[in-house]
Amino acid sequence: MIMRIAVGSQNPVKIQAVKNVVKNIWEDAEVISVDVLPGVSEQPTSDDEAIKGATTRAELSIQKTGADLGIGLEGCTVETAYGMFVSGWVVAMDKNGEMGIGGGGRLLLPERIASEVRKGKELGPVMDGLTGDYNTKQKQGAVGILTCDLVPRTTAFERCVIYALARFINPDYYR
Repeated sequence: MIMRIAVGSQNPVKIQAVKNVVKNIWEDAEVISVDVLPGVSEQPTSDDEAIKGATTRAELSIQKTGADLGIGLEGCTVETAYGMFVSGWVVAMDKNGEMGIGGGGRLLLPERIASEVRKGKELGPVMDGLTGDYNTKQKQGAVGILTCDLVPRTTAFERCVIYALARFINPDYYR
């Protein structure tokens, strides 16, 4: 039986991150995407909010598709004493509700970008305005832009996907 994995997003960056990881774990797995609402703000501003959104995406993707695993990916910004960082979280969940969570690295946002996000703007459109490009969050993302594509958004999410799947690829340690 072929494993079915549902990604709770239509964002091609998120879907590709999951596909890139899954093909190295379960080469015959089928990755499907489904549009779901994460139940959080357009621009999550805390780790907790991003994890909640990723969890909702994972749950709803299983409910809508009947997949074996649901995966939710959610980007966020986090304010710290050192400035605002961009990060991301992934939740992988099976039909029994067993859940793995993985977080990504943090990249300090330039102050001119952070100040716009603090005003309530979503990071993606802020980056679009700065670059003159359109829909950068579905391309290289802020991470890719700020690192000159040394770490595109897909690559940044791939590590998070691996971490979230750890309990499913090495379950003995999580029992």
